[in-house]
Amino acid sequence: MSQWKPIAQIAEDVRLGRVTASELVERALKTIEEKQEYGAIIATTAERARERAKAIDEAVKNGQNPGKLAGVPFIAKDNYLVFGAETTAASNMLKGFVAPYQATVVERLEAEGAICVAKANLDAFAHGASTENSDFFVTKNPHDKERVAGGSSGGSAAAVVLDMAPFALGTDTGGSTRQPASYVGCIGYKPTYGLMSRYGIVAMASSTDTVGTFARTVEDAAAVIDVMAGRDPFDGTTIERQPEGYLDLPADVKGKKVGIIKEYMSDGLDPGVKARIEEAAAKLKAAGADVQEVSLPSIKLALAVYYIIVPAEVSSNLSRHDGQRYPFSYQDAKDLDESYMKSRGNGFGKEAKRRIMIGTYVLSSGYYDAYYRKAQIVRTKLINEFNEVFKQVDFLIGPVAPTPAFKIGENDNDPLKMYLVDIMTVAANLVGVPSISVPAGLSDGLPVGLQIMAPQRKDRELLGIAKAAEEILA
Repeated sequence: MSQWKPIAQIAEDVRLGRVTASELVERALKTIEEKQEYGAIIATTAERARERAKAIDEAVKNGQNPGKLAGVPFIAKDNYLVFGAETTAASNMLKGFVAPYQATVVERLEAEGAICVAKANLDAFAHGASTENSDFFVTKNPHDKERVAGGSSGGSAAAVVLDMAPFALGTDTGGSTRQPASYVGCIGYKPTYGLMSRYGIVAMASSTDTVGTFARTVEDAAAVIDVMAGRDPFDGTTIERQPEGYLDLPADVKGKKVGIIKEYMSDGLDPGVKARIEEAAAKLKAAGADVQEVSLPSIKLALAVYYIIVPAEVSSNLSRHDGQRYPFSYQDAKDLDESYMKSRGNGFGKEAKRRIMIGTYVLSSGYYDAYYRKAQIVRTKLINEFNEVFKQVDFLIGPVAPTPAFKIGENDNDPLKMYLVDIMTVAANLVGVPSISVPAGLSDGLPVGLQIMAPQRKDRELLGIAKAAEEILA
């Protein structure tokens, strides 16, 4: 059982003086210290967190309202620009970088009284599915220390399950929130593309990057999302929030049309995972949902498309890390060319280099039409197929990942096998639809997540059915 009450209750207790923000911060920091062996946290923001907690407690004493999330501690993935600690993106390339401003979503959380207490581990620059690509250390699964916590937001997911904070921020470019949530057994939410600002987050692939939210319950996730969602003048891709907001969710499955994705339930699926998803579908049907099988033929190509488009964007975004503008720089270079070469060669890890090379290759003059252009054509086809299937059903369901969490080191020498971990999550990012992982039981003692998707801009509806599913599957 978690030491944390529901987020809304925590904030109310702080506003009414039943508990102080300072007490909550110390509780979070103590838990982080006690559970260091899991490798979830890169650094704490203890000094600043204590200062903010003190200010909130003073405001409460003076009869002021510190906000909807008053005193609630949270943890941010270390690719978010946050005051109080370095922002490294778990890469030696950014070690020593102190952010001159904060991410928009962090500013919005702080404006409502939330307090960042730590920065979470990740695969360097969010390139990976296990945190094994972190330049610092691997995050261990809270259910089995010999297994990964997933990635790239594995540190954030593990932190929530380890009770370090009531919620945590991740990012989701191809499944990096939903997959670790599935592996560790918590809620992992990816919004409609553009619902939350990416300003102040280290970019990976700009056409698929989204903010990710981890929490114990859908209700807690919704409380956080309600604060972060909406347009941002600093991010031109942002969209308007739904006017009803993301609280008081329509948590009912009765009469909802739910499509189980045929292509995701194929022979390659772990038997235990398949059994949990089939059981979840049966329970939703018993609760009144109209569950039917649907087909998305092009979804079989989604992973290949993703690993053409995303590395292309990675190669562009990482070009800014040249050893001249950020902390890491090769000091013994004879000239500027050698400085570029040696800084990037020594600063980037092997996965970043792999993605830069793939991306540069598919964007080159000889191969642009053969790879990148064709991938974008298939992406459009996939978008059209999703639009058509959402005329037939309200929601889509399936597994988050083909297996439960794998052992640390198991996929180290096989990049293709590692990439296949994302095979069931990348499509939602390519088409921009909201998606969530809800715990659906265990396979051989390890958590399994049910993935639920909704049409673009239907985040409130998705959170509603996720809340209902959470109760049905509990």
